[in-house]
Amino acid sequence: MVQLGKFERYLIEEFFDDYRAGAMTHRTFTRRVAFIMGSMAAASGAMLLVGCTPEEVPRSTDPMPTPTPSSSTAGTGTAAAGAVPGAKSPLSVPEGAAGLTTATVLFPADGTDISGYLARPESGAAGPAVLVCHENRGLTPHIQDVARRFAKAGYAALALDLLSREGGTASLDSDAVSGALTSAGAPRHVADFAAAFDYLQGQDFVDSGRIAMNGYCFGGGITWQAATELAGLKATAAFYGPAPDLNKVPAIKAAVFGVYAERDARITGAMPGLRDALDATTVTHQLTVYPGVDHAFHNDTGERYNETQATAAWNDTLAWFGQHV
Repeated sequence: MVQLGKFERYLIEEFFDDYRAGAMTHRTFTRRVAFIMGSMAAASGAMLLVGCTPEEVPRSTDPMPTPTPSSSTAGTGTAAAGAVPGAKSPLSVPEGAAGLTTATVLFPADGTDISGYLARPESGAAGPAVLVCHENRGLTPHIQDVARRFAKAGYAALALDLLSREGGTASLDSDAVSGALTSAGAPRHVADFAAAFDYLQGQDFVDSGRIAMNGYCFGGGITWQAATELAGLKATAAFYGPAPDLNKVPAIKAAVFGVYAERDARITGAMPGLRDALDATTVTHQLTVYPGVDHAFHNDTGERYNETQATAAWNDTLAWFGQHV
């Protein structure tokens, strides 16, 4: 019988929701599940578990999909100038915006170099910083845009490419990215953010005692897990991410902010358990459900983007960080 880990189930259910809503083709859904599970037999079992009909499930003897290189320009070390492709948010900050400086940086983690996109105010004066965790799509132009939005607000923002060891997001088949992230495992991702935290602490443009973390979807889950392990974080903002193990919640030192979507039944439905666990501690926290929107409503390059609520959640995040970082 197929067994699904926490993040495997989270990702496959998310893709299933997109497929059922018509936002993802059956071919793409099948490819992504196959890359996550590692075989067509396991993919078939996983698809049945999340609600596919037998007719929608591939045969266990079907060949694994052949990976093809991604066409993404993110994570290559050279950011394209100008507007972000597909961006619809009035908050979007184009590459090359006045007053900001951006670069791809490398820092050591567990014997290798991890790549990150760094955006910060051009002044170079020591100030607050924020670590940014991407969605299950890897480091994309949208997440680089989010880093620049933080830089415009006065933060040194470092968005990691959690697939640096695999050659970077841009080197992978876009359907294989989520599988590679799942195979790497949450502990590796949290450890990479711990190394990124140390990197930021050593920079003269960072006030070392004022570092926060922010993440989206898959990255929201990593942000919650990092909050339970990185005691130096001052604050976190996790957008619609799966909760950490509730028995680890008392270990949180940061002031934590959770962003939830009213129509996101999978994530918001489980939020009360996390709220109760937080209420039983002295952890400073706020969990906000934004009305009338679904999962990923902040991503202005996606179909679920909602300008009003995305802007509200962004402003609430900046206010939270302004109070606690």
